[in-house]
Amino acid sequence: MYCDALTLSAVADELRSELVGGRVQEVLAVDGWTLGLEIYTAAHATHGGGTPTGPGGRRRYLLISANPSEGGRIHLAAHKLRRGMDPPSPLLLRLRKNVEGARFTDIGQPPRERVLHLHFAGSEGFLTLTVEVMGRLSNILLVEEDGTILECQRRVTSRQSRYRVVLPGQPYTPPPAQHKAEAQDLTPGQLTRLLEQVEGEPTLWRRLVATLRGVSPIMAKEVVYRATGEVAAPAADSRRVLDRLVDLQCLAQTRQWQPSVATEQGQVIAFAPYPLTHYPVTEQRQSISAAMSDFYEQQTGADAYAAAKSRVQGLIAHARQRQERKRQALQRSSPSAGAVDDLRLKGKLLFAFAHQISPRQTEVTLTLGEGEPVIRIAMDPNLSPTQNAQEYFRRYEKARSASAEVPGLAAEVDEELNYLDQLSTDLALAQHHPGIAAIESALAATGHIPKPARARPVAASPLRVESDDGLVIWVGRNSRQNEEVTFRIGTGRDVWLHAEGVPGAHVLIRTEGHPVPQRTLLQAAQLAARHSAVREDPSVRVAYTLRQNVHRSRGGKPRQVILGHYDTIVVRPEAGAES
Repeated sequence: MYCDALTLSAVADELRSELVGGRVQEVLAVDGWTLGLEIYTAAHATHGGGTPTGPGGRRRYLLISANPSEGGRIHLAAHKLRRGMDPPSPLLLRLRKNVEGARFTDIGQPPRERVLHLHFAGSEGFLTLTVEVMGRLSNILLVEEDGTILECQRRVTSRQSRYRVVLPGQPYTPPPAQHKAEAQDLTPGQLTRLLEQVEGEPTLWRRLVATLRGVSPIMAKEVVYRATGEVAAPAADSRRVLDRLVDLQCLAQTRQWQPSVATEQGQVIAFAPYPLTHYPVTEQRQSISAAMSDFYEQQTGADAYAAAKSRVQGLIAHARQRQERKRQALQRSSPSAGAVDDLRLKGKLLFAFAHQISPRQTEVTLTLGEGEPVIRIAMDPNLSPTQNAQEYFRRYEKARSASAEVPGLAAEVDEELNYLDQLSTDLALAQHHPGIAAIESALAATGHIPKPARARPVAASPLRVESDDGLVIWVGRNSRQNEEVTFRIGTGRDVWLHAEGVPGAHVLIRTEGHPVPQRTLLQAAQLAARHSAVREDPSVRVAYTLRQNVHRSRGGKPRQVILGHYDTIVVRPEAGAES
């Protein structure tokens, strides 16, 4: 489902109420099609969520997307937006230069058009961020006060469109208007005649979409249902249809919004700025942004970075396969203790009985005593008995060396596999593209994949949480951050935690020399459980000890440590542990 003009009217009202007067703190790229604006607003804002920043106001996160698969959208995000790893686009760079630090002054919308104009005032003058929510042709443009395009998300040349060119330096031309009738200008008789001219559409709602400006499929279905009690009605009294349609379209003037979502088996399947009475199960939402967030977060899935994670997980899987093959090769090359001793025995016997062996023999059979088994020793006919004995001793020394080396080499393989398991856990917990990129960089740094020609961005700093008792808790969310938490931030008397026996985060409570309250220990343990490979388990055993009891494993990769004395605590990996 796509945003229609009436939905954008509701969004415009919400943004006007929530963001006007706010200052743009940051512009970030969520992905290749989606931008995010962090806007610090005054304390009067009352809807749409946000992160409190102190007594004076709060941070709000505005999401703007031109993703053709979604049809474009703009709304307040339900959660803090995460930046992506893609190289910054020209539009992102321009926004950072011209819009960061600017104030959001107003928002406008052409009547019944799927276009919003967001106005900003800053050191670079007055600028307009135009958001065109036009299905697969959606676009985001930054326009100067004189109407010149500074930059845009999607560029359109004269070869691509005869109607308008969308390029930096060119004047902004609005999308072509719909050549359809306005419902408010029609009489019931005129509507009847217009609908009769639509051919090949058996249902009334489809004919309304084809005939009237600003009428989307979901609005048309709602109008027909309210007029007839049936979505698929082939016809209806034109006056009733017009009345129901004008009731909805007048919401843009009355602003009596009643955002709602329709659900089916617990899944959000539609949203609108009015009650969706033509669906059997609906729920109200506090704002149109809340309704849209519920719908789109569900459409994109719980993990918006699944594709990027899948690619890196494939790299980890290939690295694991190589290590598994190496371990199998070591197992095949490792001679048993009996085989090693057998080589030594045969060498000694050839030396002892060399005078009884004829030249160019290919095998000698010996018996060490009555009742002892017969020993057959293969020989190289081109070597003398003494030279054959020396060859057996050479093979014995080689086998003995291999037998001594293989356990150490196998331990190194196990260490690599443990490290790859940790990276796999890091990947599952990564919440943004830089975090994913940091894991790929770790694979390159340890030789599991080729190093890229261009350095990738690394993840942000470790997570800093203040406990309910006011103590600082640090959480490493990948191997590099674990190293930083344990060996750079941590001091000997700090308390260190980790989910016992599984890959996961290093968690550190900065004690500042004071005893750790049980409530803080529990909160830190929940963080360690939540950021571990067993975060979905109902209960997790977490090890904790003083930082001075944590040591790097010999030759270990980042995050690989050994513990001295430690205690354990069993917790539930609560989702709210970071709040």
